[in-house]
Amino acid sequence: MPKNAVLNDSLDEIELGFVEREATPRLLMKLSIQLHLAGLSLSNTVSILELFGVNRVKSTVHNWVDKADLQPEDGHSPDHVAVDETVIQLNDERYWLYAAVDPETNELLHTKLEPTRTNVLAHAFFTELREKHDVDDAVFLVDGATPLKDACTRHGLDFRYEKHGNRNSVERVFREVKRRTTAFSNCFSHASAETADEWLKSFAFAWNQLI
Repeated sequence: MPKNAVLNDSLDEIELGFVEREATPRLLMKLSIQLHLAGLSLSNTVSILELFGVNRVKSTVHNWVDKADLQPEDGHSPDHVAVDETVIQLNDERYWLYAAVDPETNELLHTKLEPTRTNVLAHAFFTELREKHDVDDAVFLVDGATPLKDACTRHGLDFRYEKHGNRNSVERVFREVKRRTTAFSNCFSHASAETADEWLKSFAFAWNQLI
């Protein structure tokens, strides 16, 4: 599919039902949201708007992204699911990012940011994943993390230990998440846990549109 067609499809997926009074043309709002989620900084996104004669501050674009409430599409039926967890620094606190990826398509299926790493939270993550997607017959690819293996067992899911191979798909996602955080490292700055979790869902939506 041509790149401009992919971009058009991505813009069509962005709903602006939250907009009541906004002077910015909707197409430019959608374009701004997509550009920022694709990797453009808020400052550079604002500069793009200025090329179209529209002057907006960075917080306005941030609010558009937040209110659009973008999330990965439900209803996938992958043969394999790569699942992993990684530490995300949120201001001065450590949080755990759980993520599930279809290694065949590299699409993000589900993300969740949690304040700690426990068997209970891993179990809850798998519960949400199963509610969103048809994964009961999939083979789950996990590393040596006990909570992930325990969650698979409790849910009656088939899993196998895989350190590299198809699990690299979820590692690529984690690398991009960490590159895209405020400090271009493993840290969100000046953001609440709820804001960071919503940003991660929006990132997952954009990631799936652009891969």
